[in-house]
Amino acid sequence: MIFGNLNNTGSESTYPEPVRKALAYLKDNDMLAMQAGVYEIDGKMMYVQVIDTNTNHKENKRPEVHKNYVDLQYSPAGNELIGFVPDLGNFGSQEGYIEERDILFYDHVENEVLLNMTPGCFAVFFPWDVHRPACAVNEPAPVRKIVMKLHMSLFK
Repeated sequence: MIFGNLNNTGSESTYPEPVRKALAYLKDNDMLAMQAGVYEIDGKMMYVQVIDTNTNHKENKRPEVHKNYVDLQYSPAGNELIGFVPDLGNFGSQEGYIEERDILFYDHVENEVLLNMTPGCFAVFFPWDVHRPACAVNEPAPVRKIVMKLHMSLFK
């Protein structure tokens, strides 16, 4: 997992190339002006989802992982919490992996850390990173989320 702010990315050369490309896209495009929807950057290998949604109480959100994609989640406006915990293989899922959505929802997780996604913050979640997005800071509120999907094959 990588956590940072688009206004202070440090030495970007330390990030994997697909992450650098995704951060450059975020810097070069006004995410607040874009219409909600899906925008391909490199076909299905790298694309961005612009989502207008509402946060909800943590207990109403489900922790998730992906097998084929890395999630780069960015907060251009609003405020949300994202839960994070490493996937050590000890969490259960009654639902199982949903291949067509590349998602596995866990029933519960332990030792979760909450990331405060203030405007400009980004977090990169690899397949071994459990994350619980769109959690309310206090009460549910509207938020614009940017989720960039980076196919794992780009990291080889």
